[in-house]
Amino acid sequence: MNLYRIILVDDEEEVRKAIIRKMDWNRLGFEVVGDAENGEDALEKIEQLEPDVVMTDIRMPYMDGLTLTGKIRQKYPSVKVLIFSGFDDFEYAQQAIKLNVTEYILKPVNGEELAEILTRVHENLDEEIEQRRNIDLLRESYQSSLPILKELFLNDLVQGIVPAAQISGKMEEYNIDLGGARKWLTALIHIEQEELASHQALAAHRELIPISVRNLMEDSLKQFCRFAMFNSNAGITLIAAIEGRATQTDLISQLGDICKECRRVLEVPVTIAVGHSCTALTELDHAYQSAVDALGYKAIVGTGSTIYINDVEPVSRGKLQMEPKDETDLSAAIKFGSQETIRSVVHEIVGRMDGAKVHARQYQAYKMSMVNCMIQLAQQYDLNLGALLKHDQYMELLADAERREEFEAWYSATAIQMNEQMNKARDNTTRKVILEAQQYIQDHYQDPELSIEVICRELHMSPAYFSTLFRRQTGQTCVAYLTEVRLNKAVELLNETKDKTYVIAQKVGYQEQNYFSYVFKKKFGVSPTKFRGA
Repeated sequence: MNLYRIILVDDEEEVRKAIIRKMDWNRLGFEVVGDAENGEDALEKIEQLEPDVVMTDIRMPYMDGLTLTGKIRQKYPSVKVLIFSGFDDFEYAQQAIKLNVTEYILKPVNGEELAEILTRVHENLDEEIEQRRNIDLLRESYQSSLPILKELFLNDLVQGIVPAAQISGKMEEYNIDLGGARKWLTALIHIEQEELASHQALAAHRELIPISVRNLMEDSLKQFCRFAMFNSNAGITLIAAIEGRATQTDLISQLGDICKECRRVLEVPVTIAVGHSCTALTELDHAYQSAVDALGYKAIVGTGSTIYINDVEPVSRGKLQMEPKDETDLSAAIKFGSQETIRSVVHEIVGRMDGAKVHARQYQAYKMSMVNCMIQLAQQYDLNLGALLKHDQYMELLADAERREEFEAWYSATAIQMNEQMNKARDNTTRKVILEAQQYIQDHYQDPELSIEVICRELHMSPAYFSTLFRRQTGQTCVAYLTEVRLNKAVELLNETKDKTYVIAQKVGYQEQNYFSYVFKKKFGVSPTKFRGA
């Protein structure tokens, strides 16, 4: 049986102890991980102990059970809340229902009744977990999500971010019949919305036009080739497999006929931009980008027909250049990778020079692109460029196309050095952020509204990340640190001034004197008044 974590919240210590003593928690499937005297105390315990269930009294000082439940719902929506109440009051029950309380329990409750309630809660938690793990439900959910997953995969494929080893398996999983072709062609289908303005009937049903165009294209292409059609950032996108006796010229001609058919049958003007062909699915990103480039010539060539990239741009017989993905991979490796990862990525990118049949100037430009990526990172992290690029043969390595192995070794060593400096800079930044947070607390502890959210707005960080960072660096929560600062300041005021206790409470950020006294006594074992008199 799973043991779920539970916290008890009640302002009467004897009540809490009695409940803990009289229940066989392990038999019921629970583990009491903590208890709290009030809602304020409970919130800090919940952050630290991460319970599955909170049992709380409805009437408590400083923060009542309903207010506590509201805060739990905001920050920890999956936590089950059981409320004890001595009041058979419809208004209380109504508020509890609105807050999605799991059980509203009227006092007094005996051990047998509480055991039945806890059994129900345990079954409820088991059922929720089982539902999340239920293979049939997951399979059903997966099947319903399959069209979306298929479209996401195809988008990733044309962006060049699917690992080569995964392409074949993913295509089989999503039933995409594109493999094994001689070459592939990518095209973008653009519906000319501006020209539709004159068609009042079509204008009234614009949302149906892309569906009609896709249906017509699918009917026209299914006898001609295997293909996949999906929506990408650039619009309706086509990947077509060229095989057998078919040629890309035949496909472009077919696409031209589709443009005419769309205008004739649907009265919809369509432009189809066709990119370069590629001989491997891993090269589809280049083919896709060339189709995007072809679409950019629409204003020059005109609309309503096909635009083939080879017709509008000179064909490059040899090309060696850094692609956006290369820069992304290289930057990520230098910033976050291990030494092994850095060497591997650098080796892959430098290795492309081996098979390139280009002019020496392109080798030099390629190396300069790699170095420029390094320079941008150095500037971003404010690293010492002079110290990093101090190699005596630095310019010689850039200029000489034959010294690729030396360039790779130099680049890898410099990148690893940058990685070490960046890690150090991140650690320094983390320490600086925590020091800034602590200083902000020191400067603003008097503000009763001071909270993690307020501090994070000042630091421009998310509360969840900041809380984790603070605890990791200091060994305590931010709330505990704030309390410590306030109470230490209160001790100073008690020792050095004759201010009344309620005045000191306000000066250190507590609006309510009773809660201040409670927190103070919890920390020092005596009330503020007795502390002063000691």
